[in-house]
Amino acid sequence: MDRDGGSSTQAGNAFAITPILRWAGSKRKILPILASYWNPTFERYVEPFAGSAALFFKLQPRRALLGDINSELIEAYKVIRDRPDDVHRAVTAIPRNEREYYRVRGCNTNRLRAFGRAVRFMYLNRYCFNGIYRTNNDGHFNVPYAHLKPGVIPPIEDFRRSASLLQRASLRSGDFGEVLSSVRTGDFVYLDPPYAVESRRIFRQYHKREFSRKDLERLAMHLENIHRKGASFLVSYADSQEARSVFSSWNVRRIRVRRNVAGFASDRRIATEVLATNM
Repeated sequence: MDRDGGSSTQAGNAFAITPILRWAGSKRKILPILASYWNPTFERYVEPFAGSAALFFKLQPRRALLGDINSELIEAYKVIRDRPDDVHRAVTAIPRNEREYYRVRGCNTNRLRAFGRAVRFMYLNRYCFNGIYRTNNDGHFNVPYAHLKPGVIPPIEDFRRSASLLQRASLRSGDFGEVLSSVRTGDFVYLDPPYAVESRRIFRQYHKREFSRKDLERLAMHLENIHRKGASFLVSYADSQEARSVFSSWNVRRIRVRRNVAGFASDRRIATEVLATNM
């Protein structure tokens, strides 16, 4: 059962919590900048493109709504929230090698229960190439094994702390519009959508249906609605013609950040991102 209880008069930051999932496009390197927009007087934290939810884990709000179109991701969060020790025990019991990776990747998820799917998701996420989530046309995860720098499974303490924080959040799988329709007065909404940028190659596939320019325009309409409801928002996006067109009516700030999605170190370059807000 999803939870959405508690008061958000302040964020509890007694322990630093590192996201337990790797995620391409994560904003970990600019978290201090993003966190500066947060105010403990906000009623609730809302994030419709959750991914690794790095900002959520940093802020540790007392009430939250996390959503993502990736149903496997949200299901994994729910299982980790409810059974952190069991998930950690199961995922660390699976050998870390290429042969086992492809065996796990090839499992028929329709034959697994939610717990088994969550363990599979966690294992593949930590040991796949670059933390990328990508599927083929049939919706099957197809990212290769990370030969050079495979990840590691976080310690059980990280699972427990993550589970404790996820207890404060309502977890919802679906289109970002469905999540944003629940925004209310006093909310703080952080949006980190996939980049619909045509001028250059940027990884943007986090689901079998790619985020498009039409989705970006739809997002712009939701920003207007959020503002009218008396809620605050912050959007992070690639500095591009699309961003300049869609976010021009809001307060815009440009920052420099190193992107780490590319497959080769020589392609991991400094880029400019846009932060747009109604605050």
